[in-house]
Amino acid sequence: MTIPVQRPCLGDEELAAVRQVFESRWLGMGAFTQTFEERLKSFLGVRHVVAVNSGTSALHIALRTLDLRAGDEVLVPTLTFVGTTQAVLMAGARPVFCDVEESTFNLDVEDAARRITPRAKVVLPVHYGGTACRMDEIGRLAARENLRVVEDAAHAFGSSYQGRKIGTLSDITCFSFDPIKNITCGEGGAVVTNDPELARRAVSQRMLGISKDAWSRQDASSSWSYDVVGAGYRYHLSNINAAIGTEQLKRFDVFKQRKQEIAQRYDDAFADVEGLTLRRWHPQETCPFFYVVRVLGGHRDDLMVHLKDRGIVTGVHYIPNHLHSAFAEFRVALPVAERLGAEILTLPLFYEMTDHEVAVVISAVREFFGVSRTIVALERRKDASREPDRAPAREGM
Repeated sequence: MTIPVQRPCLGDEELAAVRQVFESRWLGMGAFTQTFEERLKSFLGVRHVVAVNSGTSALHIALRTLDLRAGDEVLVPTLTFVGTTQAVLMAGARPVFCDVEESTFNLDVEDAARRITPRAKVVLPVHYGGTACRMDEIGRLAARENLRVVEDAAHAFGSSYQGRKIGTLSDITCFSFDPIKNITCGEGGAVVTNDPELARRAVSQRMLGISKDAWSRQDASSSWSYDVVGAGYRYHLSNINAAIGTEQLKRFDVFKQRKQEIAQRYDDAFADVEGLTLRRWHPQETCPFFYVVRVLGGHRDDLMVHLKDRGIVTGVHYIPNHLHSAFAEFRVALPVAERLGAEILTLPLFYEMTDHEVAVVISAVREFFGVSRTIVALERRKDASREPDRAPAREGM
């Protein structure tokens, strides 16, 4: 048995939706894309949703809507996926790497404030692992320094901050729906805003600057006629991907509840393990994207090998961006992120993970640190005594 670090949950519902798309013969952006956008608007409580083909595309378009110029600076936490930084560069701006909080791994607002120059135009917080950043403080900083706020919420679909859903807090929020996100479209993303002008710009850019897409103009008397009104990209979300996402959204609540349960069980099991430090998150407001621990004493890689030998896949999320060779010109000393980068380890967390698989992971980690393994036998008995309430695990991407 191999336990993956993450895996999508896909079933008959998604297959049936994709079949509908096939039968319609309209595979590109169309009715299913519009339906997905409307469902997202209702779920998030926002006015405008622009569905695109990836989270990176969403970030690129979002930054482009703000008319950034060459040399403009975007404040970005270094502990993030490289797509965040690449989107800044794609928009023609310069990333200003900032340190992160040791407790949450989110943007250190005070460190970001120290790095503001007259060229700074945007602050780009990343909700690491689904846990919301300190958005009130980020909002105050942005207001004081005349910055726009673009949220990278690739990890945080379905999370909230002080009772407000992520997606409703700032100028623009960007989501990802790739294979392992909180819901998946196979590949996909979205730009979310309550600003009609920013939404208009995002809509224009996602389809090569064309004034009206083919689906929208199909019933017009001159369906062949369109205008190109500005720069744009081929970033639209297909009907195929939107159909998958629409079905996933229907099951989001059960996805979230199960992942919260697993993350809480990990917290309970590892709280007394000397040699581990747990990341602070907000269980009631976070839909956890992954589960990350800090392995102290230089033992992270040894623990990875130990778990691999027991069929448990792990990961490192992420190598701090400022340490990558491609971003060397923007490199600064960021001691907290550099320390975390050498200690963090991602353990398996996904909706279809069984109680027994959770117990195997817990037992293997505790065994490495010399703590009892008895939890596996206890959990096996629990599994045997309850009716299955989830689909059997499938191999995924």
